[in-house]
Amino acid sequence: MNIRSLLFLVCFLLTSQKALSDALLRDVNHLLELTKLGEQFEYITNDQSQKIIRTYSSILNMSKSLTLPHELKQQIQKCYAEVYSWEKFSEGIAEIFAKSFTHNEISILIDFYSNLGIPPRDISNFKALIKKAERIEEASIQFIYENSQSCVREDSKLINNFLDSRLVSQQTKLRFHE
Repeated sequence: MNIRSLLFLVCFLLTSQKALSDALLRDVNHLLELTKLGEQFEYITNDQSQKIIRTYSSILNMSKSLTLPHELKQQIQKCYAEVYSWEKFSEGIAEIFAKSFTHNEISILIDFYSNLGIPPRDISNFKALIKKAERIEEASIQFIYENSQSCVREDSKLINNFLDSRLVSQQTKLRFHE
């Protein structure tokens, strides 16, 4: 085999591997759209941020008898919406799926979520796919953890500034009444 043939073969293999990889990622993204994973992710982010805001409000109310102002709640909510936006994680999650599933497995899942059913010959494969879910979830959580910032520090600043302004306001009022 001469050098040109060898180079052609290497280029062909690299190109076909890239095309296969692109097709797999395209199908993974189609699967993510079918499962509405992005919408679920945004819903969970919103739900979790509401729970965090309620916790902050409860702590503030119980410890200082104060209500967390609506503007602060909105700022806190905005931080979580930005930091945990699906767009920041979708590409990485798609790569995790692409590394975890074969193209055939992705096709089975696409058929399933498209309500096309599963042929009897693929039922055992489908059961094996379900077993991969926990490992994929763990990898996804780790990816999100490693690739996200925290809003806690910003939340603390906002709440402490609010408390400081309330304290200054109360001291000012007290001085006027003396």
